[in-house]
Amino acid sequence: MDKNNYSTVKLEKGEVHVYGCGAIKLHAYKTDDFLSDEVFIVEKNDNAVVIEPPCFLDNIAALNKYVKKMNVVGMLVAYHGAGASFLPQIPKYATQNAKEYSQVGGGKALIDNFTATFGNLFDSSIHKITDIIEDGKITLGGIDFEIKQTEEAFDIAIPELNAVYTHMLGHDCHSIVAGAQHADAIVNQLKDYIAKGYSLILTSHYTPEDLKDAQTKIDYLKRLKELAENSENANDFKAKAKKAFPEYGGENYLDMTSAMFFK
Repeated sequence: MDKNNYSTVKLEKGEVHVYGCGAIKLHAYKTDDFLSDEVFIVEKNDNAVVIEPPCFLDNIAALNKYVKKMNVVGMLVAYHGAGASFLPQIPKYATQNAKEYSQVGGGKALIDNFTATFGNLFDSSIHKITDIIEDGKITLGGIDFEIKQTEEAFDIAIPELNAVYTHMLGHDCHSIVAGAQHADAIVNQLKDYIAKGYSLILTSHYTPEDLKDAQTKIDYLKRLKELAENSENANDFKAKAKKAFPEYGGENYLDMTSAMFFK
């Protein structure tokens, strides 16, 4: 599946890129919100499963209209636990650590920060998890998913799409890297994706990417570590990173990364 081969549906806020693959479709909702969020819907034989909810109220309203005629049978809630006003009636699936991440852990801290920053534009209510899942295969609405627990939540492979979902990639934007050890872990993860030959890499904050983008990110992470090793403090590191990657977006993520490397 080619990341550039899709049809576009414009919504009241943002747009959906629809990828077709035989009996199965991928709807990638580009929210155009303040956090560049992406929401994914996998549809097969008239059943649909949502991967991560939208968190801003205007996106929730727009996507509610889009999925109105779909039979949404469940939602996988991994790294983005807010936005509980979106499809509150359907089952919500998460690993135990993802549930804790959104309710009391680092995800909850982010939700609190976003609430303070964006006010009533942001839906801070947290999805109630109805079903705890574990590593391995899960089938929802006739669609197979493979769950892999991570330190914070979980990633999702979608075999019929030859795709994998993880929190962040972004081949030309900064992302949250919690120090050198975390950078190494992401590199190993991306090398695994390359070895498995996934066609698409889906993330919460970027349009679908491919294995060339994964290699670009690996190179970025290695360079980031080098810059950190040769920086005196967070501000020095941030300045060097901006100089090394002048066209990269996501400066707010670079702020967080800088603080984490030099906490």
